[in-house]
Amino acid sequence: MNNNQDHKIKDGISNKLRIYKYGEDILRKNSKNIEEIDQSIKNLIEEMKIKMVEKNGVGLAAPQIGKSIQLAIIDPSAGETPEECFTLINPEIISKDGIATDEEGCLSVPGVLLQIKRSKNITVKAIDLDGKSYTKTYSDFIARIIQHEMDHLKGELIIDRISSLKRQFVKKEIKRLKENGEW
Repeated sequence: MNNNQDHKIKDGISNKLRIYKYGEDILRKNSKNIEEIDQSIKNLIEEMKIKMVEKNGVGLAAPQIGKSIQLAIIDPSAGETPEECFTLINPEIISKDGIATDEEGCLSVPGVLLQIKRSKNITVKAIDLDGKSYTKTYSDFIARIIQHEMDHLKGELIIDRISSLKRQFVKKEIKRLKENGEW
């Protein structure tokens, strides 16, 4: 065990996942579809849920924990209401409607909050844990979380959704956070 790794035991699950941060190559890769939902995928999902709650997140995509696969966990309650948590496997947005701008943070860009424009309503096609395809429409906060996590599956980050001038400011802020040991 490495002291630099996060480690937590919950319900017998050892969580050694780490969150990759802005600047690490894995976050820029396009994720591959999951061909089979086996026990290793189900175990990974449980580990991701633990890590997301531990970090007070509302969403976590597989690339953020070093896996270039089409998998995201969404929990708008940030762990307060576990039954609200759901998994997206091989998700695809099939329709969008409306525009809304709101503040977003990202576990891979800690300490940074940005105003991001997203679709207000989306319809997503994905696969459930039983391997069955489903289509569902989401709105507002949940739609925002899904779009954010799906960006990760395409190798995109919130910093890519702002102007180049704002991006330079954010990069300076990240440098400051690193220098202060807050990153």
